[in-house]
Amino acid sequence: MISVIFDLDGTLVDSEPNYYESGRRTLERHGVPDFTWEQHSRYIGIGTLETLEILRDEYGIPAPVEQLLAEQNAAYLELARTRTEAYPEMRAFVRRLHSEGVPMAVASGSSREAIDAVLAGTGLDELLTTVVSAEEVAQGKPAPDVFLEAARRLGADPADCVVVEDAAPGALAARAAGMRCVAVPYVAATADDPAFAAAGLLFPSGQTEFSAESAYTWLTAAQAA
Repeated sequence: MISVIFDLDGTLVDSEPNYYESGRRTLERHGVPDFTWEQHSRYIGIGTLETLEILRDEYGIPAPVEQLLAEQNAAYLELARTRTEAYPEMRAFVRRLHSEGVPMAVASGSSREAIDAVLAGTGLDELLTTVVSAEEVAQGKPAPDVFLEAARRLGADPADCVVVEDAAPGALAARAAGMRCVAVPYVAATADDPAFAAAGLLFPSGQTEFSAESAYTWLTAAQAA
């Protein structure tokens, strides 16, 4: 049986605005004003810790990265509990898979505390009970570690897993894990990124084009193949 592994941020839920705002507040606190959405968008799909390591070096921030991570997580959690919405078609897709008994997991670059807050806040925690944070593995995306650990926890062969992703690093991680990928680019302009070329199913316009029915039909055909 096929198992489905979901990325969280930008795939199941539109949490990127919260990540941007929490990161902006953290950087501003450490002397980096005017951090823009365009700058933030370069790091979509990369874990929070890895992003902060890069930004700390880029801006010469003296504070330890562990402190920056704690500050951003605190700001993010404050926003996530009240402002995060699940994409309607993704919610419908998860419900359909759950009703069919398809094994599912979430594998995310976010902290475990952030993942749990978002899933609880959106009610998806009742349907998605297997969760892996990049904090729990050696390397975040584009390394395959989070997806391989999710497959292990599901008791699934990586070759029998399908990853649902919105960002190029995640698509690369899925390929490195030997898994098929359903790509739903968060930034539509990145749809022609080579990382998405190997996706089994690509929705170039992102969430505006994604449909639970189309994804389920493809998944059924993939399982039969």
